[in-house]
Amino acid sequence: MKFTPVNVEDRKKLDFRAGDTVKVWSKIAEEKISAKANKKEEKTVKFRLQAFEGIVLARKHGRETGATFTVRKVASGIGVERIFPLYSPMIDRIELIKRARARRSKLYYIRDKAVRDVRRKMRSVTLTESEEVPAVGEAVAENKE
Repeated sequence: MKFTPVNVEDRKKLDFRAGDTVKVWSKIAEEKISAKANKKEEKTVKFRLQAFEGIVLARKHGRETGATFTVRKVASGIGVERIFPLYSPMIDRIELIKRARARRSKLYYIRDKAVRDVRRKMRSVTLTESEEVPAVGEAVAENKE
């Protein structure tokens, strides 16, 4: 008797840890409503695949049925995290892109580290408008003349 369309044995064999880069292909349901000639609406559900590629921050609950893993990526300068159930039928496949050696099992500190890096970059940005505005000493000298 099979309870889930997911091949549980294959998912159990997946060996990825915190720090690895993975690509998770998840199924996105798109509903299409079409009107028939007899004025009856018919819904059709079509699935498309969407990839979410990022760093695994954590794996929780080992290999049991409720196992989850958290993936983080930066999209348009904003950090995005998703928590995926390992045995979800809405996940088509999980590809291991890059292996990394992490010294911790949960990499939640990466969230703060990314914010620090952004702040550091913002400090080094120079304003171009400040070049057009005269310095305080020059403005005083022009008023005396």
